Amino acid sequence: MKGLLKNNFYAVRSNVKVFAAIMLLLGVFVVAMDNDVQTLINGYMLLGMIGFSINAMTSLRKESAGKWSKYKLTAPIKRSDIVKSYFISQLIWLFVGMLFAGVGLSLSILLHGYPFDRNTDILMLFIVGIGISLFMGAIFFPLFYLGGEDRNEVFLVISLLCGIGIIMGLATAVNIFFGPHMTTLQVLSGAAIIFACALLAFMLSYPLTVGIFKKKEF
Repeated sequence: MKGLLKNNFYAVRSNVKVFAAIMLLLGVFVVAMDNDVQTLINGYMLLGMIGFSINAMTSLRKESAGKWSKYKLTAPIKRSDIVKSYFISQLIWLFVGMLFAGVGLSLSILLHGYPFDRNTDILMLFIVGIGISLFMGAIFFPLFYLGGEDRNEVFLVISLLCGIGIIMGLATAVNIFFGPHMTTLQVLSGAAIIFACALLAFMLSYPLTVGIFKKKEF
């Protein structure tokens, strides 16, 4: 598994370097700005969590272009382990995105104070970013092995839009269920529901992807 994870890292290393540099520059800009801090922080945090997750998914396309994905099948590696390595890699890069988001948020609060109306707003931002990333992965990986490697970019866009749509739908359902004036406990309960749904979808996507991959002929 270590070898597979290293391979996934090398596949996205060049893209991640560029994206991380962009995130650092944007982070300096966001932290330095004193106007409309909340909007800038919102965008920066979501960009970090979702962007690094997308970078993790691009490793599949890069391997396919270099024929490495087919070579791996000749090695003594289970197809389930190959799929597992992609799911783990996405979680790792999602965590990296959360670190960027957390550092940017912390520095902004130190310089400009707390920009949100409620204490739970930060939690909900993380939940939204994590939820979109998990739903995106849950949709992308099965689509990739089911629909073919040449449609990678299309599947990425579809997965991103579906992830955003599902999170918006869940957030709307939570608001309807608890009402417009939610207490802190209700907000936390809603966040837990959204996170649980996203995590469950991501976990269920793994055996589905393995099943599709095992039936795929090369």
